[in-house]
Amino acid sequence: MTKPLIIFDCDGVLVDSEPLSARVMREMAGQEGLAFSPEEALVFIRGRKVAEWVGQLEVRLGRALPSGFVPRFRTRTAELFASELRAVPHVREVIDGLRLPFCTASSAPREKILNTLGLTGLLPFFQDRIYSAYEVGSWKPEPGLFLHAAADLDVPADGCAVVEDSVVGVIAGRAAGMTVFGYAPPENGTAAELRAKGATVFSSMTELPELLGRWTAERPVRHAAR
Repeated sequence: MTKPLIIFDCDGVLVDSEPLSARVMREMAGQEGLAFSPEEALVFIRGRKVAEWVGQLEVRLGRALPSGFVPRFRTRTAELFASELRAVPHVREVIDGLRLPFCTASSAPREKILNTLGLTGLLPFFQDRIYSAYEVGSWKPEPGLFLHAAADLDVPADGCAVVEDSVVGVIAGRAAGMTVFGYAPPENGTAAELRAKGATVFSSMTELPELLGRWTAERPVRHAAR
């Protein structure tokens, strides 16, 4: 019988990196003449690849950003991560208690995924089960990244559960034909949006094991081909 697969997003689900990235983006955008509140900055970048939101900054400015903007953004976020990055509360206990196969699939470059998981002590849990959109050539909300991860681990799409915190991630998971659990802590203010896109929403990682257990129990039995 094929075991189900749990696919975790990385930023905002495994590591609490998005508020830090949003802080850097907000400061750098401010230097170029664009003002964001902390909440607006977080919404602006959540779940998106850098090139996408950089392009939107340029549209708002009506001009190109300096050529070194993206490298400086990555350098400054890496420096901030080194001193302030933490794992999402309770996610380590969730992963440590999982008895099902799992992986991470992120829109970030592999180097960033390795760095953030390493800084938070989560890298040993994933190691050879890390999937980056930059290597697959498909970014959320497209389903390609999730479908690639499932195929690589030999699990059918309907046997996968995705854990996401962004609207684009939920859309991608649903488009892939997977069950999606939407992590929406109260401070994010995203519960209604994630639910509207088809996710089963939860507010604390302490709730996830029960949700996954219920999902596993309710899945139709699928036997591996002989």
